[in-house]
Amino acid sequence: MSGKKTSADPGRLKEEIAETRDELAGTVEALAAKTDVKARAKDAAADVKERAKDAAADVKDAAVVAAEQVRRPVPAVALAAGIGLVALAIIAVRRRRS
Repeated sequence: MSGKKTSADPGRLKEEIAETRDELAGTVEALAAKTDVKARAKDAAADVKERAKDAAADVKDAAVVAAEQVRRPVPAVALAAGIGLVALAIIAVRRRRS
């Protein structure tokens, strides 16, 4: 099957069988992971959640910096809202790509 030349030695044959079993077990595990749609969806949701948390933290940090730089509160709030909208747009674009 794998194109390898087999040996007539019983000990070597047992080793080759064990190696083939290990390779097959790895293949079966990989295929099982690909067919587990629920787990894959859960992982994807966790990734999106983590990216959203990171984006929210970035927006918060930017808002704090903007608030420190601007003395009037209205422009700082508007700037923070704008940054938030940009972050949400980035998240939306990334979701569409994946």
